[in-house]
Amino acid sequence: MSLEIYLNFNGNCRAAATFYAEVFGSEVTHLATFGDMPSNPEYPLPEEAKLLIMHARVNIMGKIVMFSDVFPGTPFTIGNHINLTIVSQDEQQTRSLFEKLSDGGKVTMELQPTFWSKCYGQLTDKFGIDWQVSMDSETLEA
Repeated sequence: MSLEIYLNFNGNCRAAATFYAEVFGSEVTHLATFGDMPSNPEYPLPEEAKLLIMHARVNIMGKIVMFSDVFPGTPFTIGNHINLTIVSQDEQQTRSLFEKLSDGGKVTMELQPTFWSKCYGQLTDKFGIDWQVSMDSETLEA
């Protein structure tokens, strides 16, 4: 299990990830746009979202820092654009931590399978901290 840093940006994620990679002599090791997601006819992707960054990774001093643009229409306020992300290879642990962190808080995305994780969810805890809880993508069954 690990605790990771997730930074959100308001349309300038690509520039931010590139900047931090250059500053720390690293590189952007993963970059996916919202347009790269599998399409879902029930939730058509707005044109303005297609080139925004859904997920990027940069190794900063031996630690992976993850980056994303907020989805169009999602409120963005400087100060609340940082998420703590728990990544586990144990589904029971993932579910337990999600349940405990959501007690008294607000679940923004129930735990569910996604195309990148067998079990992923988002919440804001009772102290206003935003969390992402995810099973490591390497645990996905082929």
